[in-house]
Amino acid sequence: MFDIQNYASFVLAILVFQLIPGPGTIAILNATARHGVATGMGAVLGTLAGDFVYMLAAVAGLAAVMATYPLLFEALQWFGAAYLAWMGWQLLRAGPSAEPAANLASRSGRHYFKQAFAVSLTNPKVVLFFVAFFPLFLRADATAGTLAAMMLHVTGLSLLYQAALVLAGNAIARRLRALPQARLLAMRLAGVALIGFSLKLAANNR
Repeated sequence: MFDIQNYASFVLAILVFQLIPGPGTIAILNATARHGVATGMGAVLGTLAGDFVYMLAAVAGLAAVMATYPLLFEALQWFGAAYLAWMGWQLLRAGPSAEPAANLASRSGRHYFKQAFAVSLTNPKVVLFFVAFFPLFLRADATAGTLAAMMLHVTGLSLLYQAALVLAGNAIARRLRALPQARLLAMRLAGVALIGFSLKLAANNR
């Protein structure tokens, strides 16, 4: 279908990839838990935009350029690790009343769009994933239309999964709002998870 080889396996692989938690997932859940569905969807769109940039880069051959200039790739990885660690530290040091109700509205979906977009772009290994992933399902005579269809599939399925994640996260967050200590614990766990991702990325750079 759409000239994509092994179409069913292609769709299944996208879904499995989405189920693997990563920094983008934490960013989406953090935005949703703090300010609800609207800001959560802002983070979703930011994550999708970052992934789409890397898909375009993969198709355009950015991975080959980064292989030619390994210091550029390494610098992006270190920057990504530092940014995730900084986000995690912000969550660890935030108190239960760090954002009073009067400030909740000021944290718009645009703010979390930019944050999630930055998280996505500071994970340069995503471009290598797409470089390795797309050829598995391309025919030898594949056209630009096939690549476009594959990119739309990744974006569409990611949107559906991440939107469901926002709705589920919001339902849980609403219950936790009545339990300040539970909400604080969730923030701390999210912070630890982000720092853990940053350490893992840094360790892989060595």
